[in-house]
Amino acid sequence: MRIKSRHTRTFLLLLIAVLVMSCSTEKDIYLFTSFREPATEGLYLAYSEDGYHWEDLEGPYLKPQIGKSGIMRDPSIIKGKDNMYHMVWTTEWRGGTGFGYATSKDLINWSEQQYIPVMAEEPDVVNVWAPEIFYDDVKDRYIIIWASTVPFKFEKGIEEEDNNHRMYYTTTKDFKSFTDTKLFFNPGYSVIDCVLVKMAMGEYVLVLKDNTRPMRNLKIAFSKSPLGPFSTSSEPFSDFLSEGPTVLQQNGEWIIYFDNYGAKDYQAVRTSDFQEFENISDEIKLPDGHKHGTITTISRSILKGLLNKKDQF
Repeated sequence: MRIKSRHTRTFLLLLIAVLVMSCSTEKDIYLFTSFREPATEGLYLAYSEDGYHWEDLEGPYLKPQIGKSGIMRDPSIIKGKDNMYHMVWTTEWRGGTGFGYATSKDLINWSEQQYIPVMAEEPDVVNVWAPEIFYDDVKDRYIIIWASTVPFKFEKGIEEEDNNHRMYYTTTKDFKSFTDTKLFFNPGYSVIDCVLVKMAMGEYVLVLKDNTRPMRNLKIAFSKSPLGPFSTSSEPFSDFLSEGPTVLQQNGEWIIYFDNYGAKDYQAVRTSDFQEFENISDEIKLPDGHKHGTITTISRSILKGLLNKKDQF
């Protein structure tokens, strides 16, 4: 009997250990931020177990309270080292010198919204569009990039001066103090909606929109540093009239989601090297009205809270 008891205790201890390990390695859920036109309502969310099929969490979870136009577009979110979710967004279609910022631990209760005037030194700036957050794990800092037009600042190409965008950046370690704004990317033409991806140590990818009238599609550039310099951009991998890319890494591959606004649908491509792309749009499912946002991960406990909140909308 004692031998059986020892075996039983050993089995129970092993079973408990397995359960604890399975709980500690519980797979995170993908979360996709979004907005709905005309962008006056605020933050919408969707979640996915597999990175392909997205369920609507509805919204809004955060209503715009800053900016003269009262909008919230292009919400970019990242989970910080502090286990808080940090989000930035476009506050003006035209006008304004900065972007919005707020933080949350559960995506339901948010801090007071702040306006970060990153282009205040450029009084003629036309816009500040689609800020994106990237965590630089080498230098332990957050890099925020966005598109702005400053008329007559760059050599005029085929775009009008009020549509001749370039990419700018600032960095921060705490979202309280920010470095001076600098030029991030100048490919020699109007460029917007850039997303920075780390493939490996010393290998970075920039997914970008060539915003010139004949193109208005997505391309790729490479760099050994998150701040460039970047290679000459590639040929387009998306259709004419597409924008707003975001990238999800899964099983050694990357899925690039983007708004294929010319055809009024959302599309996705899959790649292992950012040189060859497989269109997988027939494999994805997104909520109706989903617009330009970014993908992060959440725990099941946070998802439970969001599902409870969804029932209140």
